[in-house]
Amino acid sequence: MRTREEVVAQIRELGVVAIVRADSGEEALAAARVVRDGGLRAIEVTFTVPGAADIIRRLADEMGETILLGAGTVLSEELAREAVRAGAEYLIAPDTDPAVIQEAHCLGRPIFPGAFSPTEVARAWKLGADAVKLFPAARLGPAYLKDLRAPFPEIPLIPVGGVDAANCGDYFRNGAVAIGVGGKLVDRALLRAGRYEEITQRARELAAAVAAARLPA
Repeated sequence: MRTREEVVAQIRELGVVAIVRADSGEEALAAARVVRDGGLRAIEVTFTVPGAADIIRRLADEMGETILLGAGTVLSEELAREAVRAGAEYLIAPDTDPAVIQEAHCLGRPIFPGAFSPTEVARAWKLGADAVKLFPAARLGPAYLKDLRAPFPEIPLIPVGGVDAANCGDYFRNGAVAIGVGGKLVDRALLRAGRYEEITQRARELAAAVAAARLPA
């Protein structure tokens, strides 16, 4: 198992977390497989997926260290423990809960809690966040990252919400260390219809866009 520091470094290196939300566990499994086939290695399964812990366990067994597997929507200490027992290497939340941050670190896992305002971002960092999930990022757009980075250059920010292949470059140029992409990648309508190749193609396009956005100027 990778250390906290190694996981955070890999998230930075990969640059994008594929967020898997689905109506069923089987759809979530399919989604994880096809985004991996499209070249995305950091995959987050949210606890909104029915039987999420079992899906995380199955993916960990199936894919092992070929992916960087995390759990999302971790809203309690118990969910943090459940995620880690299942094999999650990092935890992500839409909010900042001091107890969940502490539990994640007790379990030896990095956590990326959610925040939006400058006060929330600073609080999350002071409470021990390994990086801060800026959510919902689309509300104020990529330029908001630049505004936040001015007073908080030391805080790694991961924008989530409305980020996609078309605009990810703007987020990286304004200071994102990585991005999280959910519905713009894993479209539930495509999942329900079994149109997996279209999701794989979106993953390929996103991976290419992230790589291009991070090339030296």
